[in-house]
Amino acid sequence: MATAIKFNSIGEKIDEIELPAQIFEVDVNSPKVLLNEVVTQYLLNQRQGTVQKKNRAMTAGSTRKIYRQKGTGRARQGSIRNPVRVHGGRAFAILPKNWYRPIPKKKKRLALKVALTDRARDGRIFIIESFDFTEPNTKQAREILNKIVPDKGWKLVVTDGHHFPTVKSFNNLPDVMTDRADSLYAYEILKSHYIVMTQDALNKVEEVFSK
Repeated sequence: MATAIKFNSIGEKIDEIELPAQIFEVDVNSPKVLLNEVVTQYLLNQRQGTVQKKNRAMTAGSTRKIYRQKGTGRARQGSIRNPVRVHGGRAFAILPKNWYRPIPKKKKRLALKVALTDRARDGRIFIIESFDFTEPNTKQAREILNKIVPDKGWKLVVTDGHHFPTVKSFNNLPDVMTDRADSLYAYEILKSHYIVMTQDALNKVEEVFSK
């Protein structure tokens, strides 16, 4: 049974709650293989693939033959854009490439559940009633976070929807990431050492990903 410590809005421990088993207690035959495939493809999908080098067709310069084919005693040469010449094109130039490959929805969600299960079993998921920010306040955000998770490491703050004051408060902290409950993915869970989510965010995660 996966459990998590629950805190009130000012960072005081009030209870220990049970996490939904269909999300935080998921076992598969080869979890490392599944996570490796999903995370590797996710990182590939982040690549823009816009790098480009000029080949001999793209290099500026005349196409006229430099000198006649025979009779000069020198090696035969063609265009000044030849790759063997200075300022010539690249022989095997890198061209733009689309690295994107779709990740199956079921596979992506299963990887997320496996990652959440790992963090839940290590006791690295914490629930807070709510963040009562009326305006961005980084100092208050750090104080609350230090009460909940005093240890060093990357922390992921999960909210139900994009609440601007809360997101701005935590985004100013160098070791904190924020995300919405309905857009979580396996890579950010694995990157984070600790996960802090509001009660509404936990309900949203159960609603969206338990299907």
